[in-house]
Amino acid sequence: MFVAARAELHAPKQEKALLANALNLLVPMSTDDGGFHGPSINEFFPGPLLFEDTPFEINRIMLVRYVAVIALLLVFWLGTRRMSVVPGRFQSLVEMGLDMVRVNIADDLLGKKDGKRFLPILTTMFFMILFMNLTGVIPFLNIAGTSVIGVPLVLAIVAYVTFIYAGVKKSPKNFFKNSLFPSGVPWPVYIIVTPIEFISTFIIRPITLTLRLMMNMIVGHLLLVLFFAATQFFVVTMSGWWTLLGVGTLAFGLAFTLFEVLVAVLQAYVFALLTAVYIQLAVAEEH
Repeated sequence: MFVAARAELHAPKQEKALLANALNLLVPMSTDDGGFHGPSINEFFPGPLLFEDTPFEINRIMLVRYVAVIALLLVFWLGTRRMSVVPGRFQSLVEMGLDMVRVNIADDLLGKKDGKRFLPILTTMFFMILFMNLTGVIPFLNIAGTSVIGVPLVLAIVAYVTFIYAGVKKSPKNFFKNSLFPSGVPWPVYIIVTPIEFISTFIIRPITLTLRLMMNMIVGHLLLVLFFAATQFFVVTMSGWWTLLGVGTLAFGLAFTLFEVLVAVLQAYVFALLTAVYIQLAVAEEH
């Protein structure tokens, strides 16, 4: 009886300790002073983990990117290593993803001929962004590989070079002329239209591609950290009646985790879609 009573007495403390450990996995931030610590932008600039002070230095976000790329390669290898006429579940899932990019993005916007030409780059962009976005909701990783400017900027530059290449390849003499001097505009108006077209086509496009992807991942991460950090604070630090607020913030955190999965897919789709749109505009007949 005495042992059972002691076990019941310590059970709430053990449950609280388990919850604290679980939340620490989701929210790796210090609350040693007993105060609430909200998310910080410094999380996107972590210190080195491996090979410090060498050209091969690796921090947390770079490690997350490596994990995402390895996972992507593994998924496609497992999904395509034993192709069959009657596909299994895993092969069907991979084919569904590939068909979505091919049919809904490449073929719909570029047609069969140009869609086939640019399908590899659109597929690579979509799945690379998707897997790096999803790392933001995976335990122990908890940050998107696209939440720092490096990857979004590189992919935006690739999209930029691709649509310029497509336009020049289609019409070497008229691409830049038609891009900067659209037909049907009175020539005096070109004084206003041409600078606007130059900025919107050759400057704004890569900037917006970069910022749209990066900022969505940053905001999503900060919101998740805020909710789970608040849960840890209310349940573990404050306890008592504050636990009710902790339940609420935990519910919001779980809901936003599902929402972040949707955002991860949507941002990958939007990036690949806009790249296809820019290519389509570059190879349009007037060019």
